[in-house]
Amino acid sequence: MMASIRWGRVAGWAVLVVVMAVTLFPFYWMLRTSFSSTRALAGGAADLLPVDFTLGAYRRVLGLSSTAEAVAEGGSSGTVSFWLYLRNSIVVSTTITLGQVFFSSMAAYAFARLRWPGRNAVFTVFVTALMVPPIFTTLPNFVLVKELGLLNTYLGIVLPQLLMTPFAVFFLRQFFLGINGSVEEAARIDGAGHVRTYFRIILPMSRGPIATLAILTYITSWNDYFWPLLVGKAENVRVLTVALGIFRSQTPQGSPDWAGLMAATLFAALPIMVLFAVLGRRVIDSIGYTGVK
Repeated sequence: MMASIRWGRVAGWAVLVVVMAVTLFPFYWMLRTSFSSTRALAGGAADLLPVDFTLGAYRRVLGLSSTAEAVAEGGSSGTVSFWLYLRNSIVVSTTITLGQVFFSSMAAYAFARLRWPGRNAVFTVFVTALMVPPIFTTLPNFVLVKELGLLNTYLGIVLPQLLMTPFAVFFLRQFFLGINGSVEEAARIDGAGHVRTYFRIILPMSRGPIATLAILTYITSWNDYFWPLLVGKAENVRVLTVALGIFRSQTPQGSPDWAGLMAATLFAALPIMVLFAVLGRRVIDSIGYTGVK
């Protein structure tokens, strides 16, 4: 019996190691490619180690190498205004996250803790929007943003997701439903209205779910590509995901600058990895808050 349990644990750890290796291998391959010379990659496509090790890709992405140096390594002669695009991504993602968390929490509080006619019916209709594919709303949103004259502006990029989303409202409502009503009763006895109760009691008690929603919203908006491509083509508002696509198309020598593209992708993913590494535990701890009531 002991031997079977021991072999079972060994098999479990072996499976776990294999799954982790398969999961992390693409990230390693990105690192390996970014430290390689683009010109030498074709000749060492199967090598597990960097081919002709160089930091040239990172220098190109950060704008530290000349055009001649980039072409000599087989890289793109185009440039990447990395710090500008990084700023744009931070502005867009932060604005969407703050707006969505704030307004979604207020809507969730109204659906969960207030009593008003037709509340459940309105919430049911609202949540059905989760079943509508986002592509169906892209064209109407684009026409609206265009008619408002907001193309190539920060507001045009953030507007469709700035106020709230059905998922965000549903996520927070499920937690608000579980808050003990006696807390609000005590606040009302002390003379607190709905606004004061929301800001002074509900929000402080909901730090975990709100932080989780903020992280998920930030990651989603940071990785968004299609909508910023449609309405934010101008360089002054271009986000990192769109810039990476444009950088990939700069192929003066007939093939993409894979080393430079992987280096830029690593830089683009690094803030999200740091964010999730620091706050990921809170996301895991808050999963249970979404149970249906």
